Amino acid sequence: MKGFMTEFKEFINKGNVMDLAVGMIIAGAFGKIVASLVENILMPIVGMLLGGVDFAKLSVTVGDASIVYGAFIQAIIDFLVIALVIFIIVKNINKMKKEEVAEEEPEETPADIALLTEIRDLLKK
Repeated sequence: MKGFMTEFKEFINKGNVMDLAVGMIIAGAFGKIVASLVENILMPIVGMLLGGVDFAKLSVTVGDASIVYGAFIQAIIDFLVIALVIFIIVKNINKMKKEEVAEEEPEETPADIALLTEIRDLLKK
């Protein structure tokens, strides 16, 4: 049990938990921004293009239950917008990482220099 607690303390102290917490807070705020964008800007435009449809009020009544499928459509659009933004961010991060790796790769040693280095190393032995 002591080894588990030691590992747990190391995990928390590495900063992974703090990075995760900050990411969750930013994601929560970003989700609210996207929800507002979809609800207040995109859906009214889409509704207007479809002849004045108010997606927030789209529903079907089955017996005593009211199924509000308009809100579900808005949630799907929220998800798609968030997924698109995350895709673009991850794609750009991967592109920057590839550029960094390309910059860090050492230039290939010319054949004559490699041969001279090999001869020098053999002479040292």
